[in-house]
Amino acid sequence: QVQLVESGGGLVQAGGSLRLSCATSGGTFSTYTMGWFRQPPGKERDFVAAIHWNGYITYYANSVKGRFTISRDNAKNTVSLQMNNLKPEDTAAYFCAAAPTGSVSYTLPHSYVHWGQGTQVTVSS
Repeated sequence: QVQLVESGGGLVQAGGSLRLSCATSGGTFSTYTMGWFRQPPGKERDFVAAIHWNGYITYYANSVKGRFTISRDNAKNTVSLQMNNLKPEDTAAYFCAAAPTGSVSYTLPHSYVHWGQGTQVTVSS
């Protein structure tokens, strides 16, 4: 069974940085497109970033372009999200997820079949 475990969340001041990591086990990591989503309290889960199995193709939500960078290490079965210049509106629970290669849209939650439990990111103003 595929398991995803996020880490690296925390409290940071606006303008600061955090690096989230997602460790995976139980599956063939290199065959999945990996994504990050976030969910503020009382709101829907929104797409943040995704990276193809080979690491060469990435997608970003407009709200994080130029500030966040997604990367993966297929040898270590991990995916990371470097978040710079954080803003209070980035406050949310962040989730990593795995989608099978060939999914229709990597920006939609329903394309992802495995999810982590989430890690909280809080950005103070």
